[in-house]
Amino acid sequence: MARLLSEFLPRTESFRVAGIPLGRLAAAALDILLPPTCIACSAVVDAPGLLCGACFGQLSCIVEPCCGCCGAPFELAWHAAEGNLCQRCIDVPPPFERARAALNYDNASRRLVLPFKHGDRTEFVTVLARLMATAGAKLLREADVLVPVPLHRRRLFTRRYNQAALLAQSLRRMTGRPAVVDALVRRHATESLGGKSVAERREEVAGAFSVRPRRLRAIKGRRILLIDDVMTSGATAAACSEALLAAGAASVDVLVAVRVPDPRSNRGTRRRRFHTK
Repeated sequence: MARLLSEFLPRTESFRVAGIPLGRLAAAALDILLPPTCIACSAVVDAPGLLCGACFGQLSCIVEPCCGCCGAPFELAWHAAEGNLCQRCIDVPPPFERARAALNYDNASRRLVLPFKHGDRTEFVTVLARLMATAGAKLLREADVLVPVPLHRRRLFTRRYNQAALLAQSLRRMTGRPAVVDALVRRHATESLGGKSVAERREEVAGAFSVRPRRLRAIKGRRILLIDDVMTSGATAAACSEALLAAGAASVDVLVAVRVPDPRSNRGTRRRRFHTK
């Protein structure tokens, strides 16, 4: 509310009290009356759209060692013996070059990604994008264009927003990298991938994506960073990457907010706890 008021009142900048713009004074007064709270709980925070120290400290970030290709975390460093790749990427190399995720999928990350994905809680986008910017700093530096994974038009009509596109736009504002939010189109609706095997997931999304003809010039010869909220088997990321490469992209990397561990694997996730002073 304070942020909205401060954006509404810049027209009163010429009105000052003790040299301070009136709009800024009004926003500060409103913050005192209605202080901003953590987006995941009711604790008071310094500014709107932030996590409190307790909620932030519960996040489980994916850190090295991890697969140099798909980004799946290794439990122990010696698991990275063969070229820093997991066995799945050795057996079936994905079409993208590198994938990275900010968070492990657990109770703490579910409190962020599920309301954002299914509950119209679009205010979570900034926190998730900041975490992604940290996890994918190298990928963002090397990317030419950010491209979100698209929703089918029927699902977009029902949900009213594409969460991957919101993340791409937030990352664009943070990094200055251009984003083409409508570069990819989902050619036909696909079933939910939950509960399907890796092979079934790949079959479900095979050929489901293509590049819009009017966006071919924005893709051809560019290093694309594909943006999504959640990654499990990588089937959707692989199908999107194949479509982008077929359209002439120089390369494709992938950056997501949350990585769901493969339930058939005993690889764990190293946990880095964040604490505020």
